Amino acid sequence: MLKRKRKVRIETERMTLRLPQHGDYRAWAALRQASIEFLTPWEPSWAVDHLTRKSFTNRVYWAQRSVANGNAVPVFMERRDDRALLGAITLDNIRRGPAQAGTLGYWIGETYARQGYMREAILGLVHYAFTSLDLSRIEAACLPENTASRGVLEKSGFKYEGVAQSYLQINGRWRNHVLFANLRSDRRGKTDVG
Repeated sequence: MLKRKRKVRIETERMTLRLPQHGDYRAWAALRQASIEFLTPWEPSWAVDHLTRKSFTNRVYWAQRSVANGNAVPVFMERRDDRALLGAITLDNIRRGPAQAGTLGYWIGETYARQGYMREAILGLVHYAFTSLDLSRIEAACLPENTASRGVLEKSGFKYEGVAQSYLQINGRWRNHVLFANLRSDRRGKTDVG
């Protein structure tokens, strides 16, 4: 089967969601380093080479392969007015066939948090997933105490579905996660989770 090179560019009100490029390395590394204390409680432990150029180059190639193979859409969040890198959002683990589903993950630099950027990015990527990729279900998970992440998911149309025990290793420990989903044709009622 011939793989076609796919371009991903999603325009939202204030941002462009696009694939990472080699030239993004310095901005990415600086943002991650400046936000390390903000991100560490919510992320898997960083590898010792996490912020190196070689590691970033591997991320860029992984992003290109993932889009070409149709199994992920990893994009950077770039503010349009000054081209600042704000964070990243990834639709990963795309499953075709009867599932037509994918899993959402995201991070934002501490400087840009709580300004509505992540909600805007989630809405843009979910719309793309439903309309361009023909997915039916987008899943997301976060730590129960991550009230900011829970709030942004709920404000973006995701609904609480339960708890997954020992779902991911976060900051070096297996942690339970709260599960959410957004359905293209959602017939579920409103939730009382808040």
